Amino acid sequence: MNKFHGTGVALITPFKADGSVDHSGLKNVIDYVISGGVEYIVSLGTTGEAATLSNDEKKSVWETTAEHNAGRVTLVAGIGGNNTAEVVRDLKNFRNKEYDAVLSVSPYYSKPTQEGIYQHYKAVAEASDLPVMLYNVPGRTSMNMTAETTLRLAHDFKNIIATKDASANFDQFNKIIRDKPEDFLLISGDDAIALPLISMGAAGVISVVGNAIPGLFSTMVRMCLDGKFIEAQPLHFSVIEIINLFFAEGNPCGVKSAMKLLDICSDTLRLPMVNVSTDTRDLILKELKKLNLVS
Repeated sequence: MNKFHGTGVALITPFKADGSVDHSGLKNVIDYVISGGVEYIVSLGTTGEAATLSNDEKKSVWETTAEHNAGRVTLVAGIGGNNTAEVVRDLKNFRNKEYDAVLSVSPYYSKPTQEGIYQHYKAVAEASDLPVMLYNVPGRTSMNMTAETTLRLAHDFKNIIATKDASANFDQFNKIIRDKPEDFLLISGDDAIALPLISMGAAGVISVVGNAIPGLFSTMVRMCLDGKFIEAQPLHFSVIEIINLFFAEGNPCGVKSAMKLLDICSDTLRLPMVNVSTDTRDLILKELKKLNLVS
């Protein structure tokens, strides 16, 4: 389980100007975040615009990621959705042996009950040959997965090993950490609260900002995991503004703007996402300069 401690990065998916997947740009992103010292990467989470990719495109992205990673860091595949039967089919058809786990988002739009969420993940756990990470992100799904549902799943299924929680609900975090199985991991789904969550017992973060500032952010997370919270505070506060800017006009619009400014890949998005405004881009550039990442 130590392979999922620290900083995981929810990779963006670079696109060419014509909207096709930019595999060369993807390789640049992978090299950049690994050289920054992150512990693992997540391919085709929501930050990777997975909802806009065809099945063939997803397969090619997973293959490129695994081949180019070449065993350097732990890999997690994002496989989720609001059609349980389709998610089960995707899990059963996933054959890439280089991946260590699956991150599966809670069903969105349908707004299922807690029992519906439980039954969805029961089907996921029974279909997956890989360990499963739950992903609770009520800001995108419109339905919070409660601490009680998370703990029920954690206790009932040994292959459900973690939850990435982006609810920002500290009462919920307290309950999960207090009552979870010993080897079950709570992982922050919000960059801005990684420090306080680790102080409570979280195993780290699955990060968006780590695409653009992997070295600084993963250093901060490792300091926290070593109990050096006072020493980590300056790094924590130095990235708060750029985190806010990355989400000001939607994710991954902000972080893709930063990746272009860093000359890693283009900032092309697939509709309905569009590029950030000039004002937001200029503010992102200002923050990158403050962090000494661009001149």
